[in-house]
Amino acid sequence: MNLPCQMNGERPVGRVAIGLFCVAAMFGAACSSDDGSDQGEESVAVGAPVVPTGTEAAEGPNRSVTLVTYDSFPDSDTSLNDALVEFTQTTGIDVNLLIAGDTGTMLAKASLTAGNPEGDVLWGVDNTFLSRALDEDVFDSYVTTGIESIPEELKALVPNGEATPVDYGDVCVNYDIAWFADNDLDPPSSLDDLIDPRYRDLLVVQNPATSSPGLAFLLATVDEFGSDGWQDYWSALKDNGVEIVESWTQAYYEQFSWAGGGSAPLVVSYGSSPPAEVIFADPPRDDSPTGVIESTCFRQIEFAGVLRGTEAPSEARELIDFLVSDRFQSELALNLFVYPANSSTALPQEFIDFAVVPESPHTIAAAEIESNRSNWIDEWTELMIG
Repeated sequence: MNLPCQMNGERPVGRVAIGLFCVAAMFGAACSSDDGSDQGEESVAVGAPVVPTGTEAAEGPNRSVTLVTYDSFPDSDTSLNDALVEFTQTTGIDVNLLIAGDTGTMLAKASLTAGNPEGDVLWGVDNTFLSRALDEDVFDSYVTTGIESIPEELKALVPNGEATPVDYGDVCVNYDIAWFADNDLDPPSSLDDLIDPRYRDLLVVQNPATSSPGLAFLLATVDEFGSDGWQDYWSALKDNGVEIVESWTQAYYEQFSWAGGGSAPLVVSYGSSPPAEVIFADPPRDDSPTGVIESTCFRQIEFAGVLRGTEAPSEARELIDFLVSDRFQSELALNLFVYPANSSTALPQEFIDFAVVPESPHTIAAAEIESNRSNWIDEWTELMIG
């Protein structure tokens, strides 16, 4: 069974009535997609904008807006895409999707074209890159009409509408429930447990230089052990036999004992991986085969924003409002496997039953991440790979 890409993985977007345009990644990626591949390298046009019919709004002057996004936004024929069709039918605004590669590539292009953007709205900058986007003046500030439905903890990084929180999720260590039961061993319950000799050779992680969840896990350890202590922790992980791979796909589908039949019953993945295992189980099942170690989780928040210099500011703001509306937010969980930023949006039952949302996830200020990301990755690489 293959789960869909989660958070920042393979390339999924577009819809029957949305023009989808994939653009070449003109600049080097600051980080890679979860699957470790070089996505965004090809320029492809799929479909064309379709003028909606049958609504009063659609009969007005033709208007359009371009949504720039990463390569994990759904490709076509999903309920998320259907929601964008409804936006067009209601407003008369055609939505073009511009797929700009992974998050780092997307932001690099947006930074270099700030003030003269290729699109109008950008979706998918997370808290590990937000400070760079704000420092480089990528966005025009806009306080969405739906701001009251977004919890304060998600808005804290953008108190003046610098960007709009659209979803969140957590990167956490997952474990194979059956493996631990069969081996009469309790699963670890903390980061410290992972360096216990009882769990030697059981953990697979991703390289933070090539993987978004790999970077998030590194940041969790920086938050837990401090800027002067995380290095000793990783040395202990190395001594305890941690396995390092380049991508989430390789870790989860090749090395993880449950999904890939590998030797590692512990893997860095997502808090939403257990419900995905239930939703896509074949044959169907009513319980999750995997669990989450809550104390290892690092919170990721994704943002959308009006691109500075847009030639369609009114349409861009209307799209931002729609992106945080219940109609669109209700499609995020089962399409992107993230949590809606809109607190009034109901969750699928599988998320309620099986997903983990930690009460106190690891976090680091966006500005601190921006100031130290490269140095932390360089230190990690020297320590773990040499």
